[in-house]
Amino acid sequence: MLPHVMPMEDPKANDSTNQNKPLPVQNSVPEKPSSVGRLFQEHYPPGFHRKVIAEAIATYMLVFVTCGSAALSVSDERIVSKLGASVAGGLIVTVMIYAVGHISGAHMNPAVTLAFAAARHFPWKQVPLYAAAQLTGGISAGFTLRVLLDPIKHVGTTAPSGSDAHALIMEIVVTFSMMFVASAVATDTKAVGELAGIAVGSTVCISSILAGPISGGSMNPARTIGPAVASSYYKGLWVYVVGPVTGTLTGAWAYNLIRENDDKTVHDEIAPSVWYKLRRARSNDLKRANDEST
Repeated sequence: MLPHVMPMEDPKANDSTNQNKPLPVQNSVPEKPSSVGRLFQEHYPPGFHRKVIAEAIATYMLVFVTCGSAALSVSDERIVSKLGASVAGGLIVTVMIYAVGHISGAHMNPAVTLAFAAARHFPWKQVPLYAAAQLTGGISAGFTLRVLLDPIKHVGTTAPSGSDAHALIMEIVVTFSMMFVASAVATDTKAVGELAGIAVGSTVCISSILAGPISGGSMNPARTIGPAVASSYYKGLWVYVVGPVTGTLTGAWAYNLIRENDDKTVHDEIAPSVWYKLRRARSNDLKRANDEST
């Protein structure tokens, strides 16, 4: 048998009275948001940051695909043809509309955001952050392409092939067409909106095929500014700011002129978009199918 060993006293055991005493309750005071946070909460709806992030990602993907395919086409048309570059631009617009259209509207274009605000389909106070996100996405994509496509110097930059005036007129016309279609499928509740992504993407594709040899078919300041900053190439840059802005404003105005007047425009909230209508139509179809099964 093992010898009996007296247990040693733990000096902490004598402090049982202190252990049994209830701990004082500390009132946790929530930290107050900073002045910038309070300003953001006062002027923007909850979850608005998700829309801004969605716009940045969507614009990044748009510029990455369109400018990347254009740069490869200029470098070696056997890799990507000019027609293939135009088709890629239209397809990425279609894809991103269906990917983030229900979150942010999938503008991906500062000129489009400005035109929607001017037509009272988008709140003015959200325009600066949308434009900042779009430009950030475009510039980030430009620098990404600069690294990946080295030693190509001009990563999908757009510049007038002839005079600035011809390029300006072309940008106005093709951007007008794009915005006219976008206004129809995204703001008019009477339009058939289930194929909105295909409609807008096809318009971008067709317009870029036509405008490519003259202006490059940008139709988007973020699409031009992004690779221009990354490539340090600013020839005719003003054309791709003035042209798309003029085209989108006139396109939105033209559709508002011919649309029926019983649709309500909004000033503080975004109008029911085509992507919301698509989700609502799917929900109604599902509900109808459940009713028929029961």
